[in-house]
Amino acid sequence: LVQLMESGGGSVQAGGSLRLSCTVSGASGLTFSNRRMGWFRQPPGKEREGVASISSDGSTTIYTDSAKGRFTISLDNAENTLFLLMNNLKVEDTAMYYCAASGGPASASLDPGRFGFWGQGTQVTVSS
Repeated sequence: LVQLMESGGGSVQAGGSLRLSCTVSGASGLTFSNRRMGWFRQPPGKEREGVASISSDGSTTIYTDSAKGRFTISLDNAENTLFLLMNNLKVEDTAMYYCAASGGPASASLDPGRFGFWGQGTQVTVSS
């Protein structure tokens, strides 16, 4: 029933910034405040990898090494929207980016197997 939808992707030059957004639909009254949330990406020809995650209570965030210091995951509870702010983008950040959510309260995780709901993805392309 829960459906996630990403937006905000596009083509940018290296060193630029993008802010991805993720919203929920399909179940009235649902929020992200009681779910583990995460961002994942899949570059061409490679497996899906975790980028950033935030615990259900918002107290903990984790990032893959390549994203640390450049990316920020956040949640706007009032708007029920998850964000991924990506600064100082690099060519190697080029990928399809996916938003994901767990079925209930949980700690942050970069393991895609720990997420039950997925969006369809938004493309991010970074040029040199």
